[in-house]
Amino acid sequence: MDYKYDFTSIMDRHGKDAYAYDGVGGNKWHTEPKPPKDGFDFIPMWVADMNFPTCPAVTDAIIERAKHPAYGYFDIPDNWYESIIRWRQGAPSDADCTTPHAGLKREHIGYENGVHGFVTSAVRVLTRPGENILLHSPNYVGFRSDTWGQGRNCVFSPLVLDAQGIWRMDLSDMARKIEENDIHVMIFCSPQNPSGRVWERGELEAMMKVLEKYRVDVICDEIWADLTFEGHPHVPLQDVSPYAREHVLAAYAPGKTFNVAGLVSAYHIIYDDELRRKVTQEGEQTNYNSMNVLSMHAMCGGYSETGREWLHELNSVLEGNGSYAMDFMQEHFAGILAARPQGTYMMWLDLSEYLETSGRTLDEVIRAGWDVGVGWQSGVQFEGPAHIRLNLASPLSMIQEAFERMRKHVFL
Repeated sequence: MDYKYDFTSIMDRHGKDAYAYDGVGGNKWHTEPKPPKDGFDFIPMWVADMNFPTCPAVTDAIIERAKHPAYGYFDIPDNWYESIIRWRQGAPSDADCTTPHAGLKREHIGYENGVHGFVTSAVRVLTRPGENILLHSPNYVGFRSDTWGQGRNCVFSPLVLDAQGIWRMDLSDMARKIEENDIHVMIFCSPQNPSGRVWERGELEAMMKVLEKYRVDVICDEIWADLTFEGHPHVPLQDVSPYAREHVLAAYAPGKTFNVAGLVSAYHIIYDDELRRKVTQEGEQTNYNSMNVLSMHAMCGGYSETGREWLHELNSVLEGNGSYAMDFMQEHFAGILAARPQGTYMMWLDLSEYLETSGRTLDEVIRAGWDVGVGWQSGVQFEGPAHIRLNLASPLSMIQEAFERMRKHVFL
């Protein structure tokens, strides 16, 4: 495929506000990769941002607004809401080409200072300290702090890798844990980080039937909704049933889509009036939940026809990177399990068999990668005791170099 946009140039991000590079050897999170040995440059495969330049429409929108030399207080303009509605309704949500978020209106949308702020507000609204919240494992590490940090407890239901190499929910396990732990709230990730799974409509419908039976509300992180691959369209959880529309609180953001996490911008979609009022009020009371003017223009720039064209090419590149990684591992790495990514740009490696047969520990493998500049991330903090999380959002040449180093220096 010939690409109009640049996904092959290697950017020098050192000293350019990029923790993926500048955080190496640090201790902010106590999980940072160690610097590589002499002779190896560093390949970032840990922090969940991309090593691609953002969509030109995003940059152009920021520059155009920055030309006006005043950046004072402002109200959210109509076009911010309109761009969200057009973007979220602009692509079919399933093979039947139904319109996602049918009936979405301005009043259903609210600004959030990031998905974490939204999840924290929703947790505080829907639960009391000491109560239990259901999550899948593996799970995004931030959900634990969003839960435990508010004095709530995490209960994990493991995903299961089936015979076709696809991560599946265990609905019977979910139901049992909901009942045994008196759970009334779930935090759900769709598409799923770190597994790269894009949930099918039938799966979501079946899950919501279980949750409806036990009257469980859902805090749904759909930040990866735009990053899906051929044959795996994103289905908004709020679309799958009348119960879901009223009991799912969803968060979206342009950060993953356009590589603009540093601009800080997100929004919620909540259809139930009372839930939306409570979450909005909680956010206003507990943090300065106010929009940045340049972030606003950046999102509107991305949520355009140019942005959609750029995103189509990006997803093709990411899918190609995922296929390369899967094919390489199947040929060269015995005893390592992974699922072919259906979306996102993360890959989840299960080293259980490899560690058992090799006699090595997970820490030894991770450090061997760091020594040769493969900046991957331990899966322990994601509830994966023998696992590694990989970020594949880099030019293919960087991905190829990383896997060659794994073959030559790590998985001997």
